[in-house]
Amino acid sequence: MRLIETRDLSMRLGGDMVLEGVNLSIERGEIVTIVGPNGSGKSTLLRAIIGALAPSGGAVIRAPGLRIGYVPQKLHIDPTLPLTVTRFLGLPRRHPAEDLRAALEQAGLPDLRDHQMADLSGGQFQRVLLARALMEKPDLLILDEATQGLDQPGSAAFYRRIEEVRQSLGCAVLMVSHELHVVMSASDRVICLNGHICCEGRPEVVAQAEEYRAIFGRGTQGALALYRHEHNHDHDHSADCTHDHDHDHPHEAAE
Repeated sequence: MRLIETRDLSMRLGGDMVLEGVNLSIERGEIVTIVGPNGSGKSTLLRAIIGALAPSGGAVIRAPGLRIGYVPQKLHIDPTLPLTVTRFLGLPRRHPAEDLRAALEQAGLPDLRDHQMADLSGGQFQRVLLARALMEKPDLLILDEATQGLDQPGSAAFYRRIEEVRQSLGCAVLMVSHELHVVMSASDRVICLNGHICCEGRPEVVAQAEEYRAIFGRGTQGALALYRHEHNHDHDHSADCTHDHDHDHPHEAAE
């Protein structure tokens, strides 16, 4: 079942064209990862999909009654504010206690409901944000670099939990990530974005392309990788990613 589709989507922000001619679709149960350099429009695309931004051109088509859960890159909470996990999950509206318990269980935090948000580790905090998204019982779960700031083991554990959520809920997952192990082990499809879709396909096919390896640099074993995205503007949207015009975008991506 197709949950969401963009047709010739274009987004203009502050007079600049951020996205142009983006066509993609997400099916129920699949995990799709978007990769691309800084400024490539990844977060803008997610915001258009959830309805936070209106398209400048084209359209976003959602399945009737589509429920979306969203986990942001980060969320700042005043550390001096007395706010328990339970109270946080009850904002802006209260949920039945059973729904709250189930969401924390799915997120891997069954025993933290009475903890203060300010006392949580980075990994625990992100799982609470995941639990908040799961409260809506989503058909589509969207994660915008949700492991930013976590170490590699923490990131791996978080995404293993995402796979478990996908299996238990049968939802689709759309995520932005720079992490090679996520793209290769947790995705059904990879989309390379740089203002437009440069290429897309199954990860085991895309991974054979020089352009894909260039995105993640040559030394991504827990170190800062040189992030270089090399694609041309010949839009053959096949999975072989055989593009060869250069767009160099240095970026340090922490694994």
